[in-house]
Amino acid sequence: MKRILRLSFRNADLPPLSCEFGSRRRVLDLPLIAWLTLIWVLLWSTLTWANVITGLVVSVAVCLAFPLPRVDLGLRLHLWGILRLVGYLFYDMYTSGVKVTRQTFLGLPHRAAVIGVPLRCRSDLMLAATAVAVSNVPGGSIIEVRRATATVFLHVLDADSPEELEAARRQVWRIEELTVRAFGTPDEIARVAEPPPPPQLAAGRPAP
Repeated sequence: MKRILRLSFRNADLPPLSCEFGSRRRVLDLPLIAWLTLIWVLLWSTLTWANVITGLVVSVAVCLAFPLPRVDLGLRLHLWGILRLVGYLFYDMYTSGVKVTRQTFLGLPHRAAVIGVPLRCRSDLMLAATAVAVSNVPGGSIIEVRRATATVFLHVLDADSPEELEAARRQVWRIEELTVRAFGTPDEIARVAEPPPPPQLAAGRPAP
């Protein structure tokens, strides 16, 4: 017997926070239904169970009668991956912030550079999410994202030795892996499980 209702967390082919309804495979966007229900309650200006249930029924009926085109942005939500990403970013922001502060107040000499780091995932969403996550960490900022080669160009403050440049690349690959494991599709998660590609720039390009 086929199920009448299928939720997205049990079906990876569905967009996140959605469900599949009926034998005609109508996909319902749960946030949209919640928003329409809220508008219905606000129109009646009274929060009662009757208004909430009626609004829910009307919202589902409207979505079934006027279905929106199915658009999959390639976003998946993995709770454990999100927690790991948030924890790593907080830890990395703290340690990097302490390091940058020490360099600033103690006047430690350092050499900045721009390095290219090729990523394993080529989707626009994962490229943008990784670039944003890397830019939130002190000590490095994304100055360019090259979509054709899935390469991010990163400005780093510590470039005194090849080991420090390699550590900066490994940090970007680590953030990419955590970002994909938090929001990526199964195919993208399989990609970040592979070894990182060789860097396009063996050494950093000194910053002016």
